[in-house]
Amino acid sequence: MPKRFVVAASEFSELSRSDTDFRLAEGLTAAAQQLHATSSPHATLRTAVRLAVRILPGVEYAGISVIEPKAQRQTLAWTDEVVRSADALDAGREHHPYWNRLWTAPVARIEDSAATDGDGDRALSGLGLRSVLSLRLRADRRRLTVLTAYAREPRAFDESATRIGRLFTAHVGIALDSATLREQLTEAMRTRDLIGQATGILMERLDIDASEAFASLVRTSQRENVKLRDLARRIVDAGEGE
Repeated sequence: MPKRFVVAASEFSELSRSDTDFRLAEGLTAAAQQLHATSSPHATLRTAVRLAVRILPGVEYAGISVIEPKAQRQTLAWTDEVVRSADALDAGREHHPYWNRLWTAPVARIEDSAATDGDGDRALSGLGLRSVLSLRLRADRRRLTVLTAYAREPRAFDESATRIGRLFTAHVGIALDSATLREQLTEAMRTRDLIGQATGILMERLDIDASEAFASLVRTSQRENVKLRDLARRIVDAGEGE
């Protein structure tokens, strides 16, 4: 399972215990409730980018993307088309060093894209995106899932914004794991019911018992190199058409 990046409370000991902190806690609690109320992993991602603009200081646009070695960055959720345009800047070339940095560090920042010499940074500046803050959501050896925030002003994201961002992405990661598990369990239940229906059809059609019918399904699945679920769906669809 991919790693989640959970931030220990001790990392935020410098934050003052003021009314601002309580408002932040309330905001993160409300955000967590909205994230956990989503119906699917994709809905969780869409909710996360919308909340990022509302909660994280200085953020004007946000997106969540998947990064794979030697592959184009894929945008999964975004608040504005400019986010997709920014993600497309790597098309046809190696990833910018900024993105490669995220394989070894949980956070990456560009303070002012107009003040650096890299082609990628100048391209971001051309889109009107001066500040960039990226935070890992998930990571394994083959893929990163990253929340990236953008702003039109340079140096929009300070250490406080980064800390709040890491707290927020911890909530997003937990909600995403929960939504993924729910979806997998739902799909497993549907698959079980589908295989049960296909087994019943074979029992009636071939006059065999349940174990023989299931064994027949497995043999056919292996022989035809077809997933058991897809074979069961084919049998059920054919049975309904008779």
